[in-house]
Amino acid sequence: MKTFDVMGKSRILIGESLKNAEKYISTDNTVIITDHNVRRLYGNLFPNCEVIEIGMGESVKTLDTMNHIYQKLIELGIDRSGFILGIGGGIVCDITGFAASTYLRGIQFGFVSTTLLAQVDASVGGKNGVNVGGYKNMVGTFNQPQFVICDMNLLKTLPPQELSCGFAEIVKHALIADAKMFDYLEINFKEALSLNESVIERLVADSIRIKANIVNQDERESGERRKLNFGHTFGHAVEKTTGVPHGAAVSIGMMMASYLSIRKGFLSKQELKRIECLLLMLKLPTVISTDREKIVDAMKKDKKRTGELIKFVLLDGIGQSLVKEISVTELEEVSCDLCQ
Repeated sequence: MKTFDVMGKSRILIGESLKNAEKYISTDNTVIITDHNVRRLYGNLFPNCEVIEIGMGESVKTLDTMNHIYQKLIELGIDRSGFILGIGGGIVCDITGFAASTYLRGIQFGFVSTTLLAQVDASVGGKNGVNVGGYKNMVGTFNQPQFVICDMNLLKTLPPQELSCGFAEIVKHALIADAKMFDYLEINFKEALSLNESVIERLVADSIRIKANIVNQDERESGERRKLNFGHTFGHAVEKTTGVPHGAAVSIGMMMASYLSIRKGFLSKQELKRIECLLLMLKLPTVISTDREKIVDAMKKDKKRTGELIKFVLLDGIGQSLVKEISVTELEEVSCDLCQ
């Protein structure tokens, strides 16, 4: 088992098992939040605790769902000594973290991440939030879980689309911070897709290492942590306007950011081709058929926007990144290359 610490508050346990989760909690005052599918597949491995079951998909990541959870916690008599354990993917992690951070002004929580996306992204770093009006994570908190269990065995029941979502974030981490990791992905993409144990564990560990290092420098996204948004400004806009999965949207967003990096003189066309080829090998899209004006309108509502400028993450070659203020007009021009 490999472990990483985030901000000296949160321990990430890579290779630990869901069946051992009971070792990290007190079952007397713990409530589990999960979704129907995870409970159906793995409920027999859950610790012996009360369970709050929520729906599935981005449509449940709302304040209405939070109200339902608060009511259940009150009914169960959970006080400030209570603990919430989220067992599920990114949506369960976001909702669990937000609920725990706001109920009674904050109680402790932890995660068992059941998807590749959650293991390399949503469960690490302390961002918790819900959507408002369809816009992602418009209301949220920064708060670290006590622990995160990344059980590799749980990935085996994921459909290919869910795996692709995780691979998009893995590629992101390599692009912004680790050229050797990108090389490894190019060589071992087949083994990664087939969930070869040593390959997938290494990729998860490398992703968490990169994200943990960045978060340890900048927990509240005032500088270095902005690099983790690579591909997400355009990607979130694509996700909102088209409904494609998060990983697919981020993949297209990374392509847009790469095009813009070439335009600014930071990235070569040869490197762009390598990025495009790797995304396609991992079964991720690089273009999309959609209304470009709707995507641009969604980008204008991005949290990172200040006036007509958006803090945008670019590549300074594969494995290095930087943040620049880009005008909405220039983003609109570059979007022509990706929206068909």
